[in-house]
Order: sequence, then C-alpha cells, then structure tokens
Amino acid sequence: MSDAVKVGFVPFSASARGILVVFCDDQLKLGAAARKALGAAAETVKRAAAANQFKGKSGAVLDILAPEGIKVERLIVIGAGKAADLKEKDFLKFGGVAAGKLNAGSGSMTVVAELPEAVMAAGQAAAIATGIRLRAYKFDRYKTKKKDGEDGALRADVSIAVDDVAAAKKAYAPEASVVDGVNVARELVNEPPNVLYPEEFARRASQLRKLGVSVEVLDVKAMTKLGMGALLGAAQGSARPGRTVIMRWNGGKKSEAPVAFVGKGVCFDTGGISIKSAGGMEDMKGDMGGAACVVGLMHTLAARKARVNAVGAIGLVENMPDGNAQRPGDIVTSMSGQTIEIINTDAEGRLVLADVLWYVAKKFKPKFMVDLATLTGAIMVALGTDHAGMFSNNDELAERLAKVGLETGEKVWRMPLGPEYDKQIDSQFADMKNTGGRNGGSITAAQFLQRFVDGTPWAHLDIAGTAMGAPKTEINQSWGSGYGVRLLERLVSDYYEAGK
Repeated sequence: MSDAVKVGFVPFSASARGILVVFCDDQLKLGAAARKALGAAAETVKRAAAANQFKGKSGAVLDILAPEGIKVERLIVIGAGKAADLKEKDFLKFGGVAAGKLNAGSGSMTVVAELPEAVMAAGQAAAIATGIRLRAYKFDRYKTKKKDGEDGALRADVSIAVDDVAAAKKAYAPEASVVDGVNVARELVNEPPNVLYPEEFARRASQLRKLGVSVEVLDVKAMTKLGMGALLGAAQGSARPGRTVIMRWNGGKKSEAPVAFVGKGVCFDTGGISIKSAGGMEDMKGDMGGAACVVGLMHTLAARKARVNAVGAIGLVENMPDGNAQRPGDIVTSMSGQTIEIINTDAEGRLVLADVLWYVAKKFKPKFMVDLATLTGAIMVALGTDHAGMFSNNDELAERLAKVGLETGEKVWRMPLGPEYDKQIDSQFADMKNTGGRNGGSITAAQFLQRFVDGTPWAHLDIAGTAMGAPKTEINQSWGSGYGVRLLERLVSDYYEAGK
C-alpha cells in the first residue's frame, strides 16, 4: 500500500511552499496568519473572487495561478461558510478539497490551518490532515501505461501550518492510524479476484501479527471439525478452499469481555448455480467489503494501541458454479445445529456469516457484535448509496451507531426486524430457508442472521451500497471506499474505550 502524500505540521511562521491554501468565510474574511502569509496578494484574492463570483461557501474553491506579490505557484482559497454552521466532518471535507488540487508528479503544499476568527484547534487541523490523506489514496498498481489526460502518480509533501505543532501532532497520531486502516480496507476491495482469493486474503490478514494482533486461520479441516456446514456449503463449488480468520487485539483489561466485528468475505460471487447475469459481475470482486473493513479496523485498533479487547472474525469463500457446487434444494447443517434449506445459491453471504457469528458468540461471549456485509441489492433499492442499512436487536447499540455515523459521515439508517418476517424464511423441510423472496429482501436476510447471534447484543450493517462503487466524495475517490472503518473505530473510541 503506497502513501504518496506525506503530511506534517509546521508553525505559522514557516515559509509557504508550492501551493498555498488558506480559508475564508462567507464574507471573504481571512484570518491573521493567512493575511500575513499573503501580504500584497490579499488584494489579488478580492479581485479574483469578484471575477469568479466566489462567495466563500463551504467547500467552494478559488484557484489562482502564479499569484502576484507572493512566491508560490498557486493560491487556493477554500470557503468555510458560516463559522456557526461548521461541524467536525467539515474539516475532513476541507482537507479532501485541498488534496484535490494537488497535481500529478512531485510537489509541495502549505495549508494555513486558520479560520477567519481564530486558529483551528488541534483536532480540526488533524482532521484537515486526515482528509488530505483519505482523498489522495489511489489504486493503479496494475496500470503500466497512462492514457492522455489520465492522472499520473502523485507525490507530494503537505505542510499544515498551525498554532501549536506539538498539539496538532498529538491529535493527528491516532487519526493517522485510522487512515491507514481505511486504506488497508480499500486495497483489499480493489484487488482483482485472481489475486485476492480466500487463502491470499487470510495471508494478508495474518500480517496484522506485526502489530501485535493474534491471528488464527481455520482451514477446511478445522471448520469441518467445528461443524461449519453453512460456510463450507457456500465454498464447496470453488477450487479455492474457504477460510475463517480470527483476529484478536487485547488492549484492555484481561477480565474484560471483548467487542466483536464480523465480516462477510466472499472474494468473488458468481451466484453459484443460481448464477448472476453477466452485466456488472466483475464488481463481485468487492463482495468481501465487510471482511475488508474488519481487517482495516483491527489494523487501526492495533496501530493506535487501543485500550480495548476486540475480536475481528471473517469468513472467506468464493461462490462458484462448479460440478461440486451447492444446489438449490440442498439442506446444510450450520455450526449452531440449525438446518438451512438452500433456495437460492446467490444468497450465500448469510450462510458464511451464520457460522462465523455463532462461533464468535459462543467462544468469546462479546459485549456486542457488529457484522458488516455487502449482503443485498435490496438495501440499495431502499436506501441508495448514501446510508448503510442497520438492523439490530439492541436499541442502545443502534443509537450509538447512528450517532457516530452522523459524526463521521459514514451514515446508517435503522431498518425493522420482527417475528412477522420469520414466516418468509420458514421451510417445510428444514429449520429455515436461506432466502425469503423479493419482498423485504434485506430485512429477511437480517432476520436470518439474528438466529445465529445467540442473544448477544448485535447489529448488522448491510453495506452493499456504500462499500464499493459508491459515489465519489471529497475524501474518497476510490472504487473501494473503506466504508465502516471510521464508523466502528469511533464507536469503540467514544463508547467502549473512553467509557462514555
């Protein structure tokens, strides 16, 4: 994983280099440090703003090439809007907007972390740095040539001028680990399926041992012994054997129960015998976005030495239509002992999660479990690509997830669960069916999963619309978004580590 943009902090007195970035409000007012850095070029800003009808709205940009009166290549003025309207996530956005002005090739940028009325707090400056690095991520390792007009490699040194360098560095240190975790998740989702299959995914997850994470990889023999018939049934059509990976970070008290995160890791999903249509099937390399998030989250928690005990568990399979593949009409026995009639082999993700959820609930008895899965197209019909669907058996956990979703911008929307949906997945031949039909498809999938959590406080996040191919934003230009890492890291940090 490359990190082509290096970010550091300098005092306001440092000389600006390359591109200079300053902030103004909706009245075009600049802060004292910005005015000092601009000198005579402050008048250029006024003239350029008038000519470009720049009003200083939040996220708006005034780009001035070779400005007179100052020794920089470009001057970027970013609107911050009304000070009273600013929220935490706006500073992430501002960093992303600034990074979007970096050119391909080598260069430098100085960002004056100051609002018109006051210098930015250390946390706000850290958010600027975070937004810059999140925006700068790019996955192009398999391109050997660049087309005309296509952006080349980006190499840049960004200096963020602040009032208190030590405080900014301290605030940014944990955020740097979050960015690393997001980019780990993005890398995994973006990789092609011939490169990233279950065994290779497990190998990459095992690299977390370098950060002090305990990693156990369960192969087919081990999973068979445990009775993971649901997961193994989903995997049996592929020449690539399935794996389950259990990651443990023990940063809390020894006596304290862990928090747990479970990810669906279907490294490629053809639909199996119930094969998908060809159109867009290449996107099914991203059907392991939940597992990617869990690995990225565990990377973050370990890298920043989080004071929490956490379990990350991922079920890894390929869903292929081989002669040995699972058939509609088959009945499998899950690790829980519950039997499942296979109605549609393209409803395989819930089979994978069923066994892993049961394993984690029984073995680790966590305070709560959150699973993430690119589970249903139905959730995109309901919510589009701006929110993940959230289902939960615990109101407190659901409320906390909703709160941190708004804070981070990785939003969730609670969807219903209820016994009235159970009849859609009742089977006349087994304990349940693996799909309840088209109506309420994402709800019946969650209702299915709830049968395997053994009463543990639990939330299911259906991230089919947010983990891959979601609309690009100021802080994400990647096909694989890394959705969920920042959301769940904040959940752990705010509630289960800080003890709020």
